[in-house]
Amino acid sequence: MDAQRKVLIRRTPPDESQMVRRTVQGLFFVLNLWIGAQFYFFVRGVETGSGGWTRPAGVEGWLPIAGMMNTKYFLLTGEVPGVHPAAMFLFAAFLGMSLLLRKAFCGWLCPVGAVSEQLWKLGRDTFGRNFSPPRWIDVPLRGLKYLLFGFFAYAVAGMDAADLRAFLHSPYGVLADVKMLDFFRHLSVTAAIVLTVLVAASVFVRNFWCRYLCPYGALMGIASLLSPLRIRRNAERCIDCAKCARACPAKLPVDTLARVRSAECLGCMECVAACPAEGALAMAAPGGREVRPWVMAAAIAAVFLGVVGFAMVSGYWEGTVPEAVYRRLIPIMAELGHP
Repeated sequence: MDAQRKVLIRRTPPDESQMVRRTVQGLFFVLNLWIGAQFYFFVRGVETGSGGWTRPAGVEGWLPIAGMMNTKYFLLTGEVPGVHPAAMFLFAAFLGMSLLLRKAFCGWLCPVGAVSEQLWKLGRDTFGRNFSPPRWIDVPLRGLKYLLFGFFAYAVAGMDAADLRAFLHSPYGVLADVKMLDFFRHLSVTAAIVLTVLVAASVFVRNFWCRYLCPYGALMGIASLLSPLRIRRNAERCIDCAKCARACPAKLPVDTLARVRSAECLGCMECVAACPAEGALAMAAPGGREVRPWVMAAAIAAVFLGVVGFAMVSGYWEGTVPEAVYRRLIPIMAELGHP
């Protein structure tokens, strides 16, 4: 048996999945930095009266609640909303990825997830390991993100089309993106302490924010349960080394499962990259056909560019709020209450 298993040890070139995934992650991270810089200079231009920068619609990808509201408004009325329409299209793109490609947004695109991943890997390399809360704490904590998502979903579900329109067209709704920027520009002491705690926790615990607190990740996980893709383990080729389970950011027992169905699976293929046995582990489509990393990357790009491209070509990507409204509202933003 040992001799047979040694034959199965990979003699092919190292798995390329993480190189492909990190490339996609890096490109999307740079795109977000560029959009963030554009938006910052747009707001500063409005504040100083210097102008010169155009508001990038892509910044609405950071407004998932607006995306949920606009999606419901569209489903109720058949109309694409004029305020933050890109939020709806990006929400649809990321949700579509999860429905087709597991939690591909979380594992392949999300900038917060990318930073979180680097933090826990820094902790592992610095301290020689990451730390895991005991199961009796870990399981309830994982439920927090679903409770948070449930709260937001309940709030949006209770609004009809008129409520949604009134909220989105209110000064508060129009300036949701600027308020998000100002959260970081004018960081309060309380917010700074919370962010410091989250960063420190992310160094010691794998994907602390994503695992326990991210409501967006909770939604993507629920959607991913319908995905046709699964990590599949070939028990005959498996050498029972458990390297896949140790590599899994979600700490799933990959080495004991025939198929990984969990909503916690990021679709990141870290487990596949760690597996030393040829053909023992793979991302697979129905029928057992292996899905290569470049196919995942191409499918992610196709969904993202397809949805964004459609919105741009159809004229729905940019909102209808004129710059004059921003010039009028931003100087008095601190006086605006929650509608």
